[in-house]
Amino acid sequence: MLAHTSNIALMTATTSPYIGRFAPTPSGHLHFGSLVAALASYLDARAAGGRWLLRMEDLDPPREEPGAQTAILKALESYGFEWDGEMVRQSERHDAYLQVVNQLFNHGLAYACTCSRKQLAPYHGIYPGLCRNAGHAREDAAIRLRVPELEYHFTDRVQGEYRQHLGRDVGDFVIRRRDGLYAYQLAVVLDDAWQGVTDIVRGADLLDSTPRQLYLQELLGLAQPRYLHLPLITQPDGNKLGKSYRSPPLTEDQATPLLLRALRALGQQPDPALDGATPAEVLTWGTRHWDALLIPRTLTLPEAQLR
Repeated sequence: MLAHTSNIALMTATTSPYIGRFAPTPSGHLHFGSLVAALASYLDARAAGGRWLLRMEDLDPPREEPGAQTAILKALESYGFEWDGEMVRQSERHDAYLQVVNQLFNHGLAYACTCSRKQLAPYHGIYPGLCRNAGHAREDAAIRLRVPELEYHFTDRVQGEYRQHLGRDVGDFVIRRRDGLYAYQLAVVLDDAWQGVTDIVRGADLLDSTPRQLYLQELLGLAQPRYLHLPLITQPDGNKLGKSYRSPPLTEDQATPLLLRALRALGQQPDPALDGATPAEVLTWGTRHWDALLIPRTLTLPEAQLR
């Protein structure tokens, strides 16, 4: 399962039938930014004649908002989205994550870290390797993956070429937290591979996570998907549209106008006749006319369009 980085040849996802996915985190209800991500991933998959999967990324119970999972499903259904197969919950995949963490640890590719947030604060998010050769026991410790002193790069379908030197820009990163919860970087790589995902469409806030995921894919001998990172929706004051900043939950009675607004945000040009359409009709039109080349690299919406 584990491979030497110098010998591994990554498979490209373009040789397989298109499989896309939408993977919301139930830390709150869906908002307009979530809708843009869901719509882009859905249309990109459907326009290619592919499958669109739904995965609930419920890795962090302390951050999960009660009722959020139900609200997310209800919102997707009321906006006309239909996914293929059963929804997967990451909370039901812990055994798979544990198996890989154990293998990485036993092969010396990962190690226990007892550093506190206070200890790491001066390093501004770049791990300095304090526990790399300490030989700590795994109990009451985080597990970090050793990274190579190499630059990883890929060509994003919207953002273009992106490069990151793992050792210099990131450092060894956590794959299992000290509290026993599994890290996003590990879970997303394993789940995308397990589900056969060939194309990942998500927000540009995850652009700088991708090199870490490329390294994990390489290390585990997994196929590399194609990536499309959508522009983050910012407001005129520069703040990102999100759950915590003036981002009201999606409402059922606004499904059609918000879908049309999301299409325009993605650079598409919906037919004015769609103003009175059903959500399903908007999605059908969007699938037939989808052009990912029109997606802008950056996006600032006027205040009036954010409500």
